Amino acid sequence: MTSQRTISPVDDRVYVERMLATPVQIEAALESARLAQRVWREVPMSERAAILSRFCDAFESHGDAIAEELSWQMGRPLRYAPSEIRGTLERARYMIDLAPEALADIDVGPKAGFHRFLRREPLGVVFTVAAWNYPYLIAVNSVVPALMAGNVVVLKHSAQTPLCAERFEECLREAGLPEGAFQALHLSHADTERVIGDSRVDFVAFTGSVAGGHAVQRAAAERFIGTGLELGGCDPAYVRHDANLAHAIENLVDGAYFNSGQSCCGIQRVYVHERLYEAFVEGWVDLTRKYALGNPLDPETTLGPVVRTAAADRSDARSQPRSLPAREPSSPRRSSRRAGRARPISRRKYWSGSITRCR
Repeated sequence: MTSQRTISPVDDRVYVERMLATPVQIEAALESARLAQRVWREVPMSERAAILSRFCDAFESHGDAIAEELSWQMGRPLRYAPSEIRGTLERARYMIDLAPEALADIDVGPKAGFHRFLRREPLGVVFTVAAWNYPYLIAVNSVVPALMAGNVVVLKHSAQTPLCAERFEECLREAGLPEGAFQALHLSHADTERVIGDSRVDFVAFTGSVAGGHAVQRAAAERFIGTGLELGGCDPAYVRHDANLAHAIENLVDGAYFNSGQSCCGIQRVYVHERLYEAFVEGWVDLTRKYALGNPLDPETTLGPVVRTAAADRSDARSQPRSLPAREPSSPRRSSRRAGRARPISRRKYWSGSITRCR
């Protein structure tokens, strides 16, 4: 059997090790999911909602431990990790409440002698492949709607955040979800593609890289099943001449540096009207200097490490020197792989890109 190791960005040590699922275990999981879905689809909506509400309660009760695990697995400062727990619960409870209306029959209009309507039927087995950077917020977006609609879920989480998948499984079990209706599998890339190609899988929800999205599409294309792909972004911001400068600085710095810039909707580059440019750059530098780089487990830390050494190396490779205004203070600093170590960088950074003067 092959194992996967999660190297913590906090101290570069193995934080958790799990055995990858064997072909026999994968076969058993998919067969169990298919059988469970036949039962789960018949469970009344109100009962599904009650079970998933209990899941939220269980998840909330483990919140402190889940938040600390999150910091150890992917390096987010502990002071911010609880916000993902709260956000996950907010989304889950909203989607549970919304489901009866969203899944209700649709009246398509009268016709003599007929009662005409459209009814949404469960697809079957939903295979969710989730990313590490927002591991609960990403996964909950497909897990809860799928279960509320009468589907069952097999979750393959990132090798960086395997405990997140196990926490979903644990809390759903505590809530009383029927056996087989949700299962977590630790899979290799090759086995992930094989699961997508399995005839018992009816939909794939994937969040990750563009390259990963291509791999999912290739694996799913042979079967014509639906896929939901949330891939990377490259987001700009434009600061107009009449913008509220303080508001723009506060929110764009946060958009660029939160989660150490590891966000699919993070700000990659900023375009600033020339009227505000000098003041914007000064305000940007001043605010970034207030960030506290350090160990993510320290409650005073506001900027932690990037998730892997390779990610730090890529950011270095993409950093290009850029001339700065003569009176601009020294450039802000960013986290290296290890919390507590920092290196100065130029204004052009892989997560916040460049600040450009615009007419």
